[in-house]
Amino acid sequence: APLPLRHHHLKSFQLPRRGDPYTGRVPLMFNVDMTCSRCRPATAMAAGYDFYRNGQSDDIIFVWGGGGWLETNFGRLRYRQDDYIVIPRGTIYRLVPDDIAKEDYLILESAHPVRIPARYLHPEGQIRMGAPYSERDFHGPTELGPTEQEGDFAILLKDRARLTKVVMASHPFDVVGWDGYLYPFTFNANDFEPLTGTVHLPPPIHQTFEIRGYVVCTFAPRWLDHHPEAVKVPWAHDNTEADEVLFYVRGQFGSRKGVEPGSFTLHPQGIPHGPHPGTTLKSFDAQRTEELAVMFDTQYPLQLTPEALAMDDPDYPLSWLG
Repeated sequence: APLPLRHHHLKSFQLPRRGDPYTGRVPLMFNVDMTCSRCRPATAMAAGYDFYRNGQSDDIIFVWGGGGWLETNFGRLRYRQDDYIVIPRGTIYRLVPDDIAKEDYLILESAHPVRIPARYLHPEGQIRMGAPYSERDFHGPTELGPTEQEGDFAILLKDRARLTKVVMASHPFDVVGWDGYLYPFTFNANDFEPLTGTVHLPPPIHQTFEIRGYVVCTFAPRWLDHHPEAVKVPWAHDNTEADEVLFYVRGQFGSRKGVEPGSFTLHPQGIPHGPHPGTTLKSFDAQRTEELAVMFDTQYPLQLTPEALAMDDPDYPLSWLG
């Protein structure tokens, strides 16, 4: 039977380590446009294959913990904590962590390409002045390192839910050069430059990426609204066109009680939500927040997986009672 329409609080902090960054992904919610997973890998690469390729989705890997190298057929790229790693579909890659015990990811698999929001771009494609980031904040591969080697090189290929092992007779990184505008890159959440105003500004000011069917936003550390009577938390509101998901990275989120790093809140379209009791008055004295969170809003409703329901707090819808 379908679940009743209600708010959800998923606690993923204690998710057990399993698999590698590809087979260890635990899907939590999905719709036709995207799948959201958590991953706490136990090993950098499982036996039986050497590389990974997502054949039908762009990967957005938010690095909640850890750091290392992303190796691809476009070259090598360093990644670190709080990076978004954006990997276009069809890229052959592998993550090489510095310390697998520290690796911890939020992964969004997108059925459509990941783009910079159109309103941040000039007609010629350059990022506008006044956008919350610039070209210098995006980092592509810098070390090509062609590998001329023959043998059996196994690639784990994913298309939707199916995994297939493909074996190549030469190393997939045997590349001496490439050209074009589509390649993997990183963007660190701490390089996002938030906007503030005299009163509370709406969530689109936090938008980071644009994908058909959903958007990704970054709630970065920032100064709060500076009008002397400003309410510095989001007002009570009703999502009429989107499911709203927040992944709490660190810090104290001003409008929520009981959430912790690693929590997800899902506030679906059709029913209202807002600050928890007591947080509005408390916000009047706040000057700044050090919170960091990743939000994604989807056009179509999200379905929760059994793994998500197992970590759901059934009392969360009652938390607005005080």
